[in-house]
Amino acid sequence: MEERFERVLSEAFKAMENAYAPYSKYHVGACVETKNGDYIWGANIENASFGLTNCGERSAIFAAYSKGYRKEDIKALAIVTDGKRVGAPCGACRQVLSELIGNETPIVLSNGKETVVTNMAELLPFQFNSEDLD
Repeated sequence: MEERFERVLSEAFKAMENAYAPYSKYHVGACVETKNGDYIWGANIENASFGLTNCGERSAIFAAYSKGYRKEDIKALAIVTDGKRVGAPCGACRQVLSELIGNETPIVLSNGKETVVTNMAELLPFQFNSEDLD
């Protein structure tokens, strides 16, 4: 694992402690690292009406955008789980992230045992985006 991702991963694991997952028992933490050195947390928040659940990575990216950050401000995104294997963003999160972070922005996935570094170009090829709406 690259040393430069240690802090963003550590912050994501701290964020995971705030997960609210009484149904799935699957905890997710995420952290957006900005180019100016801020670390913005997100965690999954479940709801008995499962469609209203919010994933950790969407919580983090929405929090960053709510603070005024935009895709050009994002240095990296870490997404961590307490699962048996590395967790990757679900389809809804991939679509959201494809618009809100750069295609080459590092996305660091970990479960504490294994770590993978990827990006949106790899996670969601042939993205549907604003260019399709012009």
